[in-house]
Amino acid sequence: QVQLVESGGGSVQPGGSLKLSCAISGLTLDDVAIGWFRQAPGKERKGIACISNSRPTRGDSTYYMDDVKGRFAISRDKTKGTVYLQMNSLLPEDTAVYYCAASRSLRFERVCLFNPRQEYGYWGQGTQVTVSS
Repeated sequence: QVQLVESGGGSVQPGGSLKLSCAISGLTLDDVAIGWFRQAPGKERKGIACISNSRPTRGDSTYYMDDVKGRFAISRDKTKGTVYLQMNSLLPEDTAVYYCAASRSLRFERVCLFNPRQEYGYWGQGTQVTVSS
C-alpha cells in the first residue's frame, strides 16, 4: 500500500523558515518523481518544486517554479524514503496547504511538474503553512 504523509507545517512570521517532510511508503524513490504542490484558499493547486532521477546514475534532478526559486530547496533521503522541502524567506503569499505527490511516469523528467492531474497518482493529505505577522 502506497502512503505519503506530510509533516512540518505550522505558523511562522514573514522572513521565517519551515522544513516540510514527506514520508513515503510502498514506493522506492528511485522509481518515482516527488512533487510539492500547494493550494491557497480559493485558488487552484499549483506545483512548486519536484525532484526526480537523473540518468544514468539516478542522482537528484530538481526543478522549481519561479515564485519559490532561490527560497525553497527540495531534497531527498533515499535510505529514509523521505523528501524534504526547506522553505526560507517565507512570505504571506506562501500561506497554503502543502501536498507531496508521487509520479512514476515523470521519474526521469527534470521538468517533473508537468500535467500533475494526469501524471501524479499518489498524494498525501496535506499540511498547513501559515505565514503571518
